[in-house]
Amino acid sequence: MASPAARAVEPAPAMSAKTPVRTVVVTGSTRGIGRAIAEGLLSRGANVVVCGRDASSTEDAVRALSRRFDGAEGAGASSRVAGAACDVTHHDSLVALWNLGVERFGSIDAWINNAGTCHAQLPFARIAPRELASTVQSNLLGAVLGSRVALDRMLAQGHGALYNMEGFGSDGAMQLGMSTYGATKSAVRYLTQALAREYRAAPVQVCALSPGVVYTDLLVRVYEQGDPALWRRQQRLFRFIADPPGPVGDWLAERVLSNRRTGVRIPWMTVAKAIGRFLRPSFHRRDLLAEYRAGAE
Repeated sequence: MASPAARAVEPAPAMSAKTPVRTVVVTGSTRGIGRAIAEGLLSRGANVVVCGRDASSTEDAVRALSRRFDGAEGAGASSRVAGAACDVTHHDSLVALWNLGVERFGSIDAWINNAGTCHAQLPFARIAPRELASTVQSNLLGAVLGSRVALDRMLAQGHGALYNMEGFGSDGAMQLGMSTYGATKSAVRYLTQALAREYRAAPVQVCALSPGVVYTDLLVRVYEQGDPALWRRQQRLFRFIADPPGPVGDWLAERVLSNRRTGVRIPWMTVAKAIGRFLRPSFHRRDLLAEYRAGAE
C-alpha cells in the first residue's frame, strides 16, 4: 500500500479556472527546453519573462526572442519579452524576477521552475563535491524558493499557476551515476504533490511538467563527460525516447496555456508513445546526436 507521500494527488478544479494565462515566467530559459517553452508561449500570444545565470546570455535571449516574435506584429509593437539574470538559489534574485514581470506586464499568471543542472554521469564517489552541491542547490533549492516566491504572490493577487519541472528520478527510476540528480528530481515531485495538496482549495494551481529525454547541451555534456560505453548504449535507446527541444517545448507551452486544473502532471513521453516508436522503422534510423551537433555548428 502506497504511503501518503507516494500517493498521487487527485486533480481538482482550481478556483482560478476562468483566469486566462497571459504572462509566464520561465526560469532557465536562455537555451534548451526552457528556451523552447518560451518560444512556444510567445508563438501563442503570451508575454514571457526569461532568465539565465548571467546578464549576457539573458540579454542575447531577450533580443533574439523580441526580434523574432515582435517582428510578426508590425513596426513599433511593444515587446512581449522581458528578462534578467537570476540566481534561482537566492530568494531575493527570484523576487526581483517576479517584480520585473509585474512591472512590465501587470501580473504573472504562470511560473515555471525549469532552471537546473546535472553532474557528469560518473560513480558517486568520483563526482566533485562542488558539482554535487550545485546540482542539489539548482534543482531542489531553486524549485523550493521559486515555488515560495510564486505562490506567496499568486495568493496575494488571487490567481496563478505554478509548474515544477520533473526529470530522471521523478518516478523512482534509478541509473548508475545519476543518484544525486535523481534524488533531487524525486524530491521535486514530492514538493509538487505536497504543495498541490496544501493549496488544493486556494485560487492557484500547482502542477508538474515532464519533458522526458531532450537533446540539450546539458544532456550531451552529462553523458560525454561520463562513461563512454554507457553513452553509446544510451544513444541507441534515445532513438526512441528522446527528442529535440523544439517540439517538446512547443507541446508543453500549449498545455500550460490551456490547463485549468491543479495537481496534474503533464508528460510529453508516455509508455504508450515509447512503445509506438519502437514499432516504427523511421525511429530505428534516427540519429539525434548528429542532428544536435549539426544544429550547434
